[in-house]
Amino acid sequence: MGRIGERMAALRARGERALVPYVTAGDPDLGVTEALLPALEAAGADLLEIGVPFSDPVADGPTIQRASERGLRAGATLRRVLGLVKTLRPRLSIPLLLMGHANPFLAMGEREFAEAAREAGVDGVIIPDLPPEEEPDFFAALEACGIDAVLLAAPTTREERLAMLARRTRGFLYYVSLTGVTGARSALPPHLAENLARIRRVSDVPVCVGFGVATPDQAARIGELADGVVVGSALVARIAAAGSREQAVSDAAEFVAALKAPLRGRRG
Repeated sequence: MGRIGERMAALRARGERALVPYVTAGDPDLGVTEALLPALEAAGADLLEIGVPFSDPVADGPTIQRASERGLRAGATLRRVLGLVKTLRPRLSIPLLLMGHANPFLAMGEREFAEAAREAGVDGVIIPDLPPEEEPDFFAALEACGIDAVLLAAPTTREERLAMLARRTRGFLYYVSLTGVTGARSALPPHLAENLARIRRVSDVPVCVGFGVATPDQAARIGELADGVVVGSALVARIAAAGSREQAVSDAAEFVAALKAPLRGRRG
């Protein structure tokens, strides 16, 4: 079991839910990202998703698309993101995951990326547009290097595929709570509990819910149903709205602390 699985197991054992913040690397620049990640761990993050900017982010809504544009302008390539992780790894105890679209990862080369990610201290990857059956060599290279491939399921995923994804994912299963792209929403999907129950019927793998989570109240309600909560667009929007680099870090940390508070010490 890797660092992600160990973290999820420890949280589950004490009845606590995971908070998984997402930030786009290089937004507004890599120096801010370097300051931001330790601040988010100190504020209560249990795992961190580091977005790798891409020029055509088909799974992302406007907030993260704009963050990707800023990150690309700041020079946040995949290799530089790996370098950032390598720099920060000694200062961070929580699992670090890279999230992004398939193109940059595959362009680097399956084995080259997996080995570089291992050397940098990456614990897992999430690639929304890369189903596990489409690039078996890539997933095999990740496994050989001890990198967890976290797979995604959606409300439209059929029962038999849910079972396959739950069996093949590592660390946790990322449940996309709605159809469509990323972005904060004012309300949770109406059938969330029912859809999470479908996953529970086929597996006891830890499940983290993302897409659309925007407030501590929403995080609390998801915490009653799932093992963890992923928050991206709402956090990225706060970073973008900050008046200075220092405010970006402090506002983001304050928001993460508020999101984590209702997820502590829950039972069931």
